[in-house]
This record gives sequence, structure tokens and C-alpha cells, in this order.
Amino acid sequence: MHRALLHVTRRAAAVRNLASTVEGDAFRLNEYSSKYLGHRKAAFTEKLEIINADDTPAIPIYRVTNAVGDVIDKSQDPNFDEETALKMYKTMTQLNIMDRILYDSQRQGRISFYMTSFGEEGNHVGSAAALDANDLIYGQYREAGVLLWRGYSMENFMNQCYGNADDLGKGRQMPMHFGTKERNFVTISSPLTTQLPQAVGSAYAFKQQKDNQRIVVVYFGDGAASEGDAHAAFNFAATLKCPIIFFCRNNGYAISTPTSEQYGGDGIAGKGPAYGLHTIRVDGNDLLAVYNATKEARRVALTNRPVLIEAMTYRLGHHSTSDDSTAYRSAEEVETWGDKDHPITRFNKYISERGWWNEEKEKEWQKEVKKRVLTEFSAAEKRKKAHYHDLFEDVYDELPLRLRRQRDELDAHIAEYKEHYPLEGLHEKHQK
Repeated sequence: MHRALLHVTRRAAAVRNLASTVEGDAFRLNEYSSKYLGHRKAAFTEKLEIINADDTPAIPIYRVTNAVGDVIDKSQDPNFDEETALKMYKTMTQLNIMDRILYDSQRQGRISFYMTSFGEEGNHVGSAAALDANDLIYGQYREAGVLLWRGYSMENFMNQCYGNADDLGKGRQMPMHFGTKERNFVTISSPLTTQLPQAVGSAYAFKQQKDNQRIVVVYFGDGAASEGDAHAAFNFAATLKCPIIFFCRNNGYAISTPTSEQYGGDGIAGKGPAYGLHTIRVDGNDLLAVYNATKEARRVALTNRPVLIEAMTYRLGHHSTSDDSTAYRSAEEVETWGDKDHPITRFNKYISERGWWNEEKEKEWQKEVKKRVLTEFSAAEKRKKAHYHDLFEDVYDELPLRLRRQRDELDAHIAEYKEHYPLEGLHEKHQK
């Protein structure tokens, strides 16, 4: 009887140990799931396996049309009306023509710097059209099409590139650094990626203010995603649950560095789930796909869930007028991309098949836009330059003594050496 009692006691102890083990495992799994892994279901395994990053499947590229512009799945066609579709096409072609003229003007020494958007027009216009006009935009420096869609005038583009007295930024920025409060577009700054954490801050402010009808959209390139600010921004947005869309234009190159040398994982979209971002990879040269993706991303972002969009595209032009891309890629590569997958060509088929566009209308439109661009270009070139006093203004409500002293010292210097300064070209409102 003693032996039987001992056996029962041992079995009871084993059951208690098992129950304790199961309870302990369940406790830990629940803790890991809720506190460590963002409420994802945790599980134990006895299989020793290190995940091979090379075997992880790539996130697919969402598209609506193929490379020649045919809609593949009719259910994905956003069915734009004629007015909207023609505005999209005209915005893309207007951007393309403006880029050509201003690029040439820089080569002629008439402006100091320029960056084209050749080949990326579709992701500009497709995304901009899916947003609300009140949504706040942070750009990098290749989003002129977003501004065009929002009604930023050709006059403003030209004045900014010339830095004249009518430039909204008063000539303080180099060309391509646009900004306009009226169009909810934050002024671009040169340092790479600084706009990402700033954009998250704005999105968090919207959330705190309970402004549930606005989101923030921040654009950046694949190269910018390699900067530390990008990772900080992704993490802040996910943990603070901000209403923001991160829109990455992956155009294949960070100036001269190809994407194959920038990251080892699944592009930019592959980083999204790891940070807790809702994520989609889209064909950036398919305007319809970019529109659909951005529209859905905006719906998600309005519920305080941040979204990452990676738009796969190709930069047909040089990085900027300071770059010669023939030093790191072949002319054949560029030509092939331009011939086989151009966003303007693809969308041209969409509107032509519906009877909204033809060659005659194309010729008339091209002629009209060239005339408009050249007219505004010529007018901006003739306007007087911003006065150097603008360097000291618009930061403080009342100019501090130290800045007044600096301004007065500069006045004295210029008065003494006025023959070396083109004072006759300054705007008259500041002339003494």
C-alpha cells in the first residue's frame, strides 16, 4: 500500500509539473505576443532553423496594366471620367515638357541647377490624384508633378528656379526646392531624409488634434531609405500609430549607387512589415495601379495605421544637372526602359482607346504647353532678384539686435564695394 501511495503521489506531482509547464508556456507565449511581437501569434518550435533571407519570397508588385497599357483585370480599373483622365495625362506631359526646357536652360547657364522627373511622371500624378487637397505633403526633390496636380502655377515654378523677387521663398533656396502653404506642400530641404521624421511629427500632431480627415504623405527615394532618419521615422510612425503614407520612389539608383548595392533584403517594401507598417509594392509606371494603391493606403492611414508604398520605377534622366549617368549605366539600359515601359505612353493608350485623345490633340497640347512654359520662363528671367535683406527676415516677428547688426555690417560692406555687386538687379521695394 505504501508503494501504491508513493506512485499516486509521484503521478500527481508529474501532473502538477506538466500543468505548471503548460501554464508557464501559455503565459510566456501570451506575453511575447502582446508585449514583444505586436500582438502577432507567438509559437515555440523544437526545430533548429535559421531563416535564410535569400529564400524569403519577394512581395509581389501590384499592377493594373501591362507594359503597353492594356488593363489586365477589368475589376481593378478605377474607371476615371474623361475630365480626370485628361487632367492626369496633361499634368504628366506638362511636367515632361517643363523638365526638358528647364534642363536645357541650366545647360545654357540661365539657371544654376535642375532635376528632371523623366520616367517617374506616373507615380507623381497617380499618387497626387488619390489624395485630398488638404493632406499635407513632404517632398524630397523629385515630386514636381504632385505640385502641378495641386495647381502650383507655372509662374511659381519659374520664379523659384530663378530665385527672383517673386519667388515664394524669396530666393533663399536653390532650384527645385519648392514649397507652398496654400497647396499644403512643405518646403523641400536639401539634406537627405530629414523630411521623414518631420512628417511623422506632423502626422502625430494631426492624431493628437483628432483631425481625422487629414493624413500626411512623405515622398522619398530608395537611397533615402538607407539613411538612419528613415528607420527612426518608420519606427515612430508604427509605435505612435500615425496617419501617414511613406511613398518610396524606387527608381533603381541613389545618384550613382544602384539598388543592388544599397540593400540586401526585399527592397524597401520588405522593411515595412518588420516595422509594423502596412505595406504594398506597386508598379510605379502604372498610373492606375499607383492611384488605386494610394487611395487604399489613404483609407488605411485615416484609421491611424501607417502605410508604406514602394513604387517600382526607373529614372530615365540623370540624377541632376550635376550628374552624368553615362559613367555608371549604359545608354542601352536607359533606352530600353524608355521604349518598353514609359508611364506616359502607357496612359496615352488608356485615354486614346476611350476616344478622349488622338495625335492631333497631342500636337496641339504639346505646342500650347511649350509656349506657356517658355512665356513664363522668359518672364521669370527678366524679373529682378530678391534683395539680400531677405536673408535676415521671416524668422523672428521682430528682428533681434544681433541680426540688425549683421544686416547693417553687410550694408556698409556693400556700400564700400558696390562696384562689385549687381545692385541694379535687386527688387526696388528694398532699395534705399
